[in-house]
Amino acid sequence: MRVLLVGFGPFPGIPRNPSADLVKRLAKRRRPALASVLRSTHIFATAYAAVDNELPKLLAARPDIVLMFGLATRRRQLCIETQARNARSILFPDVRGYRPARGFIALGEPATRRGAAPFARLLAAAQGSRMPARLSRDAGRYVCNYSYWRALALAGRGNHLLVQFIHIPRVRFESRPKRRRKHRAPPFHLALAAAENLLIALIAARRQQRNR
Repeated sequence: MRVLLVGFGPFPGIPRNPSADLVKRLAKRRRPALASVLRSTHIFATAYAAVDNELPKLLAARPDIVLMFGLATRRRQLCIETQARNARSILFPDVRGYRPARGFIALGEPATRRGAAPFARLLAAAQGSRMPARLSRDAGRYVCNYSYWRALALAGRGNHLLVQFIHIPRVRFESRPKRRRKHRAPPFHLALAAAENLLIALIAARRQQRNR
């Protein structure tokens, strides 16, 4: 079983993207359920061209699972994205300054691409870590949604690859907040525990697919 764990680098206003920290730590976790799983990581620059250039090469290695994490700064819960939209923002440039001229990804393609993961099981797995979590039908209009759309399109309808995108909220790395806030960001260790549970659930689902 081969798993590709994907995160993203900084983008305007976010000098440290916790999704990169998350995948690096997740790749090193030691659990019996992960013992026979080969894990690799990739950190995309938060740029459309980086996804276009690098994603096909990563998927050419034929991983069984691609688990992608991105940061959604306005959300307060971990979001299990059930679909990607054929949409991208014409307002916000990526980290390299590129801003799409059109608000869609691909002309003539469907409005959405739906993932094939067992979403209810993933939600239960994430919530088992005590990390606030929910299902989401809106992966946004930025590079996260774009990468999910491209990954699902490349995966196609075949049975060889399971793709899932997870948005995490802002997290805090310090053990105690510097000052009290009405809505405190969850600690990083809860996001990591949720990510581990999600990975184990996806591995179980992929093994079930193989055995059909």
